[in-house]
Amino acid sequence: MKPELRSASLAAIALALAIFVGFAGLLTGAKPMTLPAALAAVLSPNHGLDGVIVWTLRLPRSIAAFLTGAGLAVSGALLQSVTRNPLAAPDLTGVTAGAVTVIVSCFIFLPAISSIYYPPIGFAGGLTAAAACLWVARGGQASPLHLALGGITISLFLGGITTYVLLLGGPQSPSVLFWLSGGLQGRSWGHVVFMLPWVSMGIFGALLSHRIIALLKLGDGVAAGMGVRLGQWKLLLLLFAVAPIAGITPVAGPIAFIGLAVPHLVRLMKPAGEAWSIALNLAFGGLILVLADVLARTIAAPRELPISILTALIGGPFFIYLVQRRSFVTAGAGS
Repeated sequence: MKPELRSASLAAIALALAIFVGFAGLLTGAKPMTLPAALAAVLSPNHGLDGVIVWTLRLPRSIAAFLTGAGLAVSGALLQSVTRNPLAAPDLTGVTAGAVTVIVSCFIFLPAISSIYYPPIGFAGGLTAAAACLWVARGGQASPLHLALGGITISLFLGGITTYVLLLGGPQSPSVLFWLSGGLQGRSWGHVVFMLPWVSMGIFGALLSHRIIALLKLGDGVAAGMGVRLGQWKLLLLLFAVAPIAGITPVAGPIAFIGLAVPHLVRLMKPAGEAWSIALNLAFGGLILVLADVLARTIAAPRELPISILTALIGGPFFIYLVQRRSFVTAGAGS
């Protein structure tokens, strides 16, 4: 099978599975539904109580989960490509922690600010944290472990600031703590519309830049020799990587390890070029988050588990595996 056809088939399978799992999620919840009732509700939004539940609660939540997973995976793939570092990810380079810290600070100290401004505020915080991490790691040229340790250090520092801000917040803190646990409970169409432009910016920006990404993976010297303006393109790709986090974090909170694990999973599939790599990250990131969301609301039903717990249980051992593989921690993502 040709590489392009194999990549297209894998992406189609992942998207089909995401739709199947998302539809299965419509059957579960505080009010279980039968398959015929769910089908009738999907086809007719005005189909009584079932139609209201499906169209106002469960369907937008599944779409939000897919967008969250797709955005996190593409963001992680971009960060790994720009730094040529297999341990780069939104949560391991301080991007997520930077967005969380400034959003929590605004929520506690500047409650008059509308949540519609949280994405650009989170964008600025995430970009600042990513720049600090790259500076610590000598512009991303240091070893993968150096970048990972720098990112973890910055994340812990920002996490300490977030905790201090929460302590100052008093009665407002419990609602923020629930958001910090990561999850999509109660998300609606408004939340989908809220995050869609930011996730789309990252995904379409990555797709349009796929040729530059391919050149950067060959090394800075080769890319510069081919006429790539390294400084400008790396900054632009970093902006594309941070944009999805800015839209996702205010809605879903911090969700770990998707941005680290999915790009490695896609790399094992040997995609036919960078455009297909981005498409596969989108499809499999969305699939994994939709599956995690369905599991989060069924494992301990009628209670829900934070999605971040499930992703951490999977991603934690995976991260340890990567660190222990000497070939991964001594070479860039593009090698």
